[in-house]
Amino acid sequence: MAVMVVVAFVAFLMFNFVGDPVDNMVGQEASYADREAMRDRLGLNDPFLVQFTRFAGNAVQGEFGISYRLQRPVADLISERMPATLELVMASAILAILIGIPLGVYTGIRRDALSSRLVLMFSLVGVSLPTFVIGILLIYVFAVILGVLPSFGRGEAVQLGWWSTGFLTVSGWKAIILPSITLALFQMTLILRLVRSEMLEVMRTDYIKFARARGLSDRTINFGHAFKNTLVPVITIIGLNVGSLIAFSIITETVFQWPGMGFLFIQAVGFADVPVMAAYLVLVALVFVGINLLVDILYFVVDPRLRVDRSVAMGGDE
Repeated sequence: MAVMVVVAFVAFLMFNFVGDPVDNMVGQEASYADREAMRDRLGLNDPFLVQFTRFAGNAVQGEFGISYRLQRPVADLISERMPATLELVMASAILAILIGIPLGVYTGIRRDALSSRLVLMFSLVGVSLPTFVIGILLIYVFAVILGVLPSFGRGEAVQLGWWSTGFLTVSGWKAIILPSITLALFQMTLILRLVRSEMLEVMRTDYIKFARARGLSDRTINFGHAFKNTLVPVITIIGLNVGSLIAFSIITETVFQWPGMGFLFIQAVGFADVPVMAAYLVLVALVFVGINLLVDILYFVVDPRLRVDRSVAMGGDE
């Protein structure tokens, strides 16, 4: 709770210096009196603490005010854009995990193989190139030159209650391929290198040597012992990366004109739409807090040492 309050306070304080939304809401010929009347109507002339208290009180009730740019409730705008962002993040996370973990295990087990060196060499692309450059390159190759995938938009979406999804249409699947690859590439490289590093460290431990001395098969040693002990740090990175995907989807959504929350945030910055910007950052902070809680729970499930330590501690208390 304290984290959310601090994030909301910093966000609201910071966004009060991005510009005056009244300049964008009224014409150049508006008089000073008209501008002040607009500021009074929006509550912008109130002291900062009064504005923040009003924002925080409404946010607790799920209300984030009215967008200055679109003149609609911010909660409605975010709920409309959230499905697009979450589907993009989900596709990117699945792509990063399904490719990053197996390649990390492979390059850790076959560290001297030529194929492993080639994988590591190509993985440098995901680390060194900025996201927007990767997106533009993919658009140039697959949309401009080959013409097989769309360069912008979400494709046709199907409405399922309040949720809109592009996973039920062919154009929706085609539209999400390039953005998801762009967003997943850096995370995929990070997971690959982390898994490889952990595998190399675990393979040098005494219990792995003892397992080999017992005559266990390579499959049992690599996946039954070594890989299981790499899961704790991997879960940490994956959990934090999902939050990062939501936060950094801004760039990808801007490049591909993806109608998600990140693109809404960029448009709000240009208009100094403080309610939208503050609501977006509070939502991202809430996601990070929730993911950290989930990661802590997964620690307890994956690592038996934590359960043993807790049992010992409880037994000692008795």
